[in-house]
Amino acid sequence: MTTFAALGIGLATRVAGSDRILDTWYPLAVAGGDAGEAVAIASTLRHRSGTATYPLTREVLRSTDLNADHPVARAVSAVTADAALRPAPTRTERVPVATFVEDLSAPPVDAHDVYLRLHLISNRQLRPHGANLDGSFGILSNVVWTDEGPCDPDTFDALQLEHARVGQRLRVTSVDKFPRMTDYVVPSGIRIADADRVRLGAHLSPGTTVMHEGFVNFNAGTLGASMVEGRISAGVVVGDGSDIGGGASIMGTLSGGGTEILSVGSGCLIGANAGIGISLGDDCVIEAGLYVTAGTKVTLPDGQIVKAAELSGRDGLLLRRDSVSGAVVGFQRDGTRGDWGGLNAELHAN
Repeated sequence: MTTFAALGIGLATRVAGSDRILDTWYPLAVAGGDAGEAVAIASTLRHRSGTATYPLTREVLRSTDLNADHPVARAVSAVTADAALRPAPTRTERVPVATFVEDLSAPPVDAHDVYLRLHLISNRQLRPHGANLDGSFGILSNVVWTDEGPCDPDTFDALQLEHARVGQRLRVTSVDKFPRMTDYVVPSGIRIADADRVRLGAHLSPGTTVMHEGFVNFNAGTLGASMVEGRISAGVVVGDGSDIGGGASIMGTLSGGGTEILSVGSGCLIGANAGIGISLGDDCVIEAGLYVTAGTKVTLPDGQIVKAAELSGRDGLLLRRDSVSGAVVGFQRDGTRGDWGGLNAELHAN
């Protein structure tokens, strides 16, 4: 039997009269295994293998053996109705599609493929790094994101004038290649104070709170209940019970061209306005205001001086700056997360 790594039933937005895809929303996105849903649709479309996207019609739905209550059937019905009943007022066209991905470890082949992988991470079917996203920036188009949907930057000024003539203005939320997550996926059991600061492709586990100044990039996020008041950069994963303090930053693989994937263990605290360029094990604390890069010199209790990179991934590490000498000093903590109080249970009662 034919198998697929992932299937998406979605609604693509393309620039009118062209093949340029601005986005694809997948109300149904499934990953893994011998996906009977994918096989049923693939058989109708005569698709046997490989990664590909096809336009969908109601005729496709009628020609399958799927019950009307089946998740795939409901998704096909929804996207075809949306495309037919809600014409785009933004010089774009909406096209119902089915996307098949044969191998998630291979780089994406087009914008549909990228969007499906981002959906699978945000709906928690895949963890960060659970799919290859190499080359995504080069594949995706730059988009003007508005309250009426994605728009082409090349024609946006003229489009805005058209709307202004009838007393309307399009509200622009951003100009970027990646949209905000909550326009596509809203995971259960989380809180997000400012949705503009969480990109599609972020992975937020139940119990996670992202405060107003928190930021979570694509292919990054939390693996448990965490408080995010700082920045989780692309590629970074944060363990259960960790607190990323206000204004704190975790260096990602996009920051300066690095390739090492950083992670933060469980029960860690990165203090306000602090930052790290190394990985942390479990139960670590970084003092507020201290930015530790891989090359930062750290003085240990025995007087030895090492680069912070040599401490990367160590459990129970406390790093702070000596307020007299200015030296960065490192200690092995005797206790665990209880020393700094841990996450506030009341605040995390999502």
